[in-house]
Amino acid sequence: MAEITAQMVKELRLKTDAGMMDCKNALVECGGDMDEAVKYLREKGIAKAAKKADREAKEGVVATVVEDKDGIIFEINCETDFCSKGDKFKALVSEVGAALKASDATSLEQALAVPMNGRTVETFIAEQCAAIGENMKLRRFARYQLAGEGCIASYIHMGGKVGVLLEVSCDKPETATNTTFTTLCKDITLHIAACAPKSVDSSSLDPAFVAEEQEIAKAQLIAEGKPEALLEKILPGKLRALYKQSCLLNQEFVKDPSTSVEKLVDSTAKQLGDSIKVVSFHRFQLGA
Repeated sequence: MAEITAQMVKELRLKTDAGMMDCKNALVECGGDMDEAVKYLREKGIAKAAKKADREAKEGVVATVVEDKDGIIFEINCETDFCSKGDKFKALVSEVGAALKASDATSLEQALAVPMNGRTVETFIAEQCAAIGENMKLRRFARYQLAGEGCIASYIHMGGKVGVLLEVSCDKPETATNTTFTTLCKDITLHIAACAPKSVDSSSLDPAFVAEEQEIAKAQLIAEGKPEALLEKILPGKLRALYKQSCLLNQEFVKDPSTSVEKLVDSTAKQLGDSIKVVSFHRFQLGA
């Protein structure tokens, strides 16, 4: 049997855009014959799907699956809105979601490699491209698993155009099941969907983003003719405004702008006699 090298697998992948394992298996089946391997993949429907891979896939859906202390969020793309509303695509999303939820995957790379009916999630989607007739792909994936008490909450907006997965912790088991607490978590997911914060708080905001915004603010002040001596006094105010705009806890609560999300969390914690912390969130916007 001919030796199957990494270079051969890479070459077949470039020719067909099939998955790495599919390419390796095809070469093994065909004794290392490149042309036969291409034919083999086409017969399986994998390379046929790859012909569509250069077509842009910006439609689709963001979906979540949450059960107890474990939740996932993922985005599957297709080419047209018509396809995303079809029964076949919806069935694909449901099947992929079930496979991902049952797995231990915590990253996109791991999600694509999750076993699914004798193949991987990546291969399953590729095969469905041929059946449905559009380029499709699993674009993003994330998972939260609670280590202690708290809540994994999710929200899907505009029929899957925006999705939110949120992790909130507390100390007491009774808090986790209290309707006041669960309502708070749901309200925060609605807020995240509407206001698109970039981070939970200022400490988790991307330093590169902060530095860039500070440079822009400084340049604007100079262009307005502000003296250099005043810049150091003005810039801290600009930074606070940036935090209010970009950080979840600093934002005005969408349902009641007279209070902030942080104050809402603190008042709920005081009401329940517990410690409540917004740990993290993911907000996926379709195609963004």
